[in-house]
Amino acid sequence: MTTYPEIRDLQMLLALAQRKHFTQAAADCGISQPAFSARIRRLEEELGVPIVRRGNKFLGFTSDGERVIQWASKILGDAEGLRQDMEISRGSLRGTLVLGVVPTALSYAADISTRLRKTHPGLAIRIASLTSAQIVRALSEYTVDAGLVYRAYMDNTALRFEPIYQEEYVLLVADELAPRRRGKATWAEAASLPLCLLSKGMHFRQIVDSNFATAGVTPVPVMETNAFTAALAQVANGSAATIAPAKLVNSLLLTRHTIALRLIDPEVVHEIGIAVLDHELSLPAIAVLHETIRAYDN
Repeated sequence: MTTYPEIRDLQMLLALAQRKHFTQAAADCGISQPAFSARIRRLEEELGVPIVRRGNKFLGFTSDGERVIQWASKILGDAEGLRQDMEISRGSLRGTLVLGVVPTALSYAADISTRLRKTHPGLAIRIASLTSAQIVRALSEYTVDAGLVYRAYMDNTALRFEPIYQEEYVLLVADELAPRRRGKATWAEAASLPLCLLSKGMHFRQIVDSNFATAGVTPVPVMETNAFTAALAQVANGSAATIAPAKLVNSLLLTRHTIALRLIDPEVVHEIGIAVLDHELSLPAIAVLHETIRAYDN
């Protein structure tokens, strides 16, 4: 009879892939480092390939090891799906749902997670802030269960995409810098202000730069950051203005000295939706996530 790797050994391998350190991974798994190393060596013997590159310390994974990690992620994901499927048939849902979320959709993801937890309190939710490209890769590697991404990245036929909302854009600015106190602002007006923008390479920044180019202007930011919190701090202290998604702004408690003006000329929207692997069987948690999103938007 063919023998197969134990689920526990695959879990340990993924812990090592995450920590990249034998002692830390062993501690996460609740066993000693020698016992942990022995389990990884046993897995290598069972599969007949070296998985880990070793020296005086952990050096990484072999090419075979990288493939084993992908298979381990898929197998453990399927095992979690089986367990959730049986639990939900008994009227409860427990387990973990891992979401990869683009930074501009984090506030929406937090709202959805709160609603989901109210109906399924046994479900733990982990949210990872990632770029759309990172989410697509993480889905294919089975390290996230679902992603909130821009439609523009959905050229991967292995993924199923369901649109959720249209992302609109606003100028956030302290009242002393604002071109007006209410209404709208043009992208050209925004370009004339001291701006704190998200870093180049982030999809949201590419959208912002494209809109400025369409308006025929090229702003020179006074600050760049990969975190909206830093940009919002610049707005709050009056040092700079920023461009933000309207849905994010709607979730913020803005100070009375902060003005939000919808951006026009051009007036552009981009679609954000949920992406999952296009499988016949999927995690029950993904099904209830879809239900929660549809109820939220109706």
